[in-house]
Amino acid sequence: MPIRQFQAQRMHAPRDFQMIRPDPVCVEIGAGKGKHALLFSAQHPEKKLIAIERTREKYLAMQKQHVLEGQTNLQAIHADAMPWIVHALLPAQVQQFFILYPNPEPHNPAQRWLNMPFFEFLLSRLQPGGTVTLASNIPEYIAEAQQQLIEVWKLPFVKEVIPGTSARTHFEIKYLERGELCQQLIISKPEGYSTRFDDFKPLQGQNPVQVVTSETDIKNAE
Repeated sequence: MPIRQFQAQRMHAPRDFQMIRPDPVCVEIGAGKGKHALLFSAQHPEKKLIAIERTREKYLAMQKQHVLEGQTNLQAIHADAMPWIVHALLPAQVQQFFILYPNPEPHNPAQRWLNMPFFEFLLSRLQPGGTVTLASNIPEYIAEAQQQLIEVWKLPFVKEVIPGTSARTHFEIKYLERGELCQQLIISKPEGYSTRFDDFKPLQGQNPVQVVTSETDIKNAE
């Protein structure tokens, strides 16, 4: 499937957008109610995780649980992922991206992650040696993504079957309890891999920094 070039310069900043610190980060796209984000940040206190969720109800549920658990290395973001990433992240800033059980877009295949021009921009934000974890319970989705990695993106990957004991997200728990096959691709960015956005800097680089690290900060951010 041919991929046109992503038009990053046309992306408007999300409402109430504020920059983050230029430190290495991990990013979860479509974090839902935050089950994986909270688990990952608790298990990896040395890593900073940004969890992006577009749906306000799910974002607020994640935010509420974050207040209870108190991980200082987790920042919850209520925004559409694409414009937020364009405006907030620097080239090669991200250690890991997580895209766990995205909408399979059955009626619009062009909107699947590895079919979108935006995926090239996403790769430009990933560090050499960094990874993208893409999980799905739909075998055809994984098969198509695998084909795109080989034919279009030319990236190495590992395909894994997710064990029945895994419980990273509410969707994952539901699918595995049904006995469905859940799989993931661990996609790696090799040293020397280049994109057309490697020198593209955030469009709103002068915005102030905001990192949500406490219950007070979270309440103020609502």
